[in-house]
Amino acid sequence: MSRIDHIFSSLRTKNQRALMPFVCAGRPTLESLPRLLTGMERAGASIVEIGIPFSDPIADGPVIAAAMHEALLTGVTPKSVLETVRKARPSTNLGLVAMVSVSIVQRWGMEKFAREASDAGFDGLIVPDAPIEEAAPIRAAADAAGLSLSLLVAPTTTPDRAKRIVAACSGFVYLLARTGITGERTDAPEIAEPVGQMRKLTDLPIACGFGISTADQVGSVVQHADAAIVGSALVRRIESALTEGADPIQTAETFVRDLSAGLRAPVA
Repeated sequence: MSRIDHIFSSLRTKNQRALMPFVCAGRPTLESLPRLLTGMERAGASIVEIGIPFSDPIADGPVIAAAMHEALLTGVTPKSVLETVRKARPSTNLGLVAMVSVSIVQRWGMEKFAREASDAGFDGLIVPDAPIEEAAPIRAAADAAGLSLSLLVAPTTTPDRAKRIVAACSGFVYLLARTGITGERTDAPEIAEPVGQMRKLTDLPIACGFGISTADQVGSVVQHADAAIVGSALVRRIESALTEGADPIQTAETFVRDLSAGLRAPVA
């Protein structure tokens, strides 16, 4: 059983749900990633998505796009991210999932990228811009390397296409809570119906993201989904801490601890 499968299986046996923060590799620095991960693990995260900076991030709002731009300016590369994850892996039991553009995977070579990501300590891949028509070889490469592969299902995805996307996934399915781009919202997303539709298509856990930024929203999401993903709200706080001269690692840990309070709401 993979680490991702084990995490979700263990949570399900206890009728619990997962918090999945997203961070941009290289922010605040690559060297601080081990401390960032262990802090979020202490705070209640189960799985962390590590975004590999890309010059044209797909569906990411201004906060994450700006963080990726800053990371690229400091020289962060896919290779340096993998090297840093290798150093961080012994210090954490978190599930680690790379959020990576399909163009990076293809340039590297699918089999080579999957193998080296696994060797570095990643447990899975999220490839947000992979067309379902091109997903089969990526899934094969992930399977061969022992990685999960998660693709995105949007609220506007047709039932037939959603069925194909879900069939190409392993580990968990990434369900977008809203249309548009990432970013903080004041209201909780309405996900009961789309999660119900996904449950008809797969037994895989459903992780829900886009616009989730408070403990109450986390609690609302995990009434239906198996995991709540929080990205822009966390990235913004890390960037603000850097600007203000505060400790971005402690800021991240405190915020994730606040978010994890939403997991303690009784699940229906």
